Parts: sequence; structure tokens; C-alpha cells
Amino acid sequence: MTDQVVMPGGEVTSDDKLWGLLSYLFTPLIPIIVLLMEDKKARPYIKYCAVQGLAVGILIVVMAALSFTIITGCIAAILGIYAIYLAIKAYQGEWTVIPVVTDFCKKQGWL
Repeated sequence: MTDQVVMPGGEVTSDDKLWGLLSYLFTPLIPIIVLLMEDKKARPYIKYCAVQGLAVGILIVVMAALSFTIITGCIAAILGIYAIYLAIKAYQGEWTVIPVVTDFCKKQGWL
């Protein structure tokens, strides 16, 4: 579902990996905090994970709000599980591509 992508921007530190993990696990709160912190936002890997984590978190919140139908509730649950998978990949230092989300974020100029 995700492909590993090598992005420029130097070495990914253990601090970068930790913030990437937190951005996906505690979405959308931690990504908002990260994007407000200038020193963290300046790190390419942290910003990449935070922006994608925020987008996934917004999708989860919207689907959970619409969960009065079974389908949107299931989609919210699947996205929650997928966010855990992304958090594991972030902690491994991998630049993951989320099929629709990454393209959308790049077109908006956020990545």
C-alpha cells in the first residue's frame, strides 16, 4: 500500500524518527504542534511525516464524525490501523507514500 521513497534532506536522526512516529500515532494533535515548532518544522523528515499525519488524522476525524453509517465507520477504523502501520514505518526511517494523500499534499505545496 505504501512505497518506500528516498527523499533528499540529509540523514534521518533518531529524534526525527520519534517525531514521525508520534505524528502518525497521535494525529491530528501532534502534527499540529510539530508544524508550529520552528526547529522541528525545519527538519524535512519531521515535516513530511507531520503533514501526512495531519492529512490522515483529518480523514479519520471526518470519517468518525460520519460514522452513523457502517461504511464510514469501517473506513475510519481501517485508517486508524493504517496510521499505526505508518507510525511503525516512520520509526524505521522510511519515507512512505500514501497513494492519494501524498499527491494531494504535494500539489498543495505542503511537502
